[in-house]
Amino acid sequence: MTILDAKLYKPREGGPTFPLKHRLTRLAWGIVWNGLGTWTPVPFHGWRRFLLNAFGARIDPTAKVYPHVRVWYPRNLAMARFSCLARDVNCYCMDTITLGEYALVSQGAHLCGGTHDVDDPDFPLIAKPISIGDNAWVAAEAFVGPGVTIGSNAVLGARAVTVKSLAEGMIYAGNPARPIRARSTAGSDG
Repeated sequence: MTILDAKLYKPREGGPTFPLKHRLTRLAWGIVWNGLGTWTPVPFHGWRRFLLNAFGARIDPTAKVYPHVRVWYPRNLAMARFSCLARDVNCYCMDTITLGEYALVSQGAHLCGGTHDVDDPDFPLIAKPISIGDNAWVAAEAFVGPGVTIGSNAVLGARAVTVKSLAEGMIYAGNPARPIRARSTAGSDG
């Protein structure tokens, strides 16, 4: 995805941050998603997957996307087998957001793939990828910042905030998120 030069286009003064084609794609996506997708009944996962994939997402047929999920730019979303975005998740995918197999993002969580350079007077946008590993769980209303990798089998507790990557197999909670303990994998194949 192309982010225009803030020094040249001056978005703080009303100039564009993204090229016209990108903005028109997001406009079309918003119209389609709000009109045909976000409000649909819970069992309509296949329909929501179809709409997302039609706009460039890469979503496995077994993945679930619940109603009222917000996806900023579907082309930057990839969901592996049996992964899930629960109701009211905000998937601000300015860069790629990838969910591994059986990864779960619970209701109201915010996956934020963009920020700004606060030390630059032009306040340019910075986009970084987010990766959520296999069997990882981002609990309700948690915040995941740009550039974060959540390791396989890791848990980010409810309303926790992380702007740093989380190790595999650990449970984190708080603001900022801190490791609580190792996650038991008893009964799993991993």
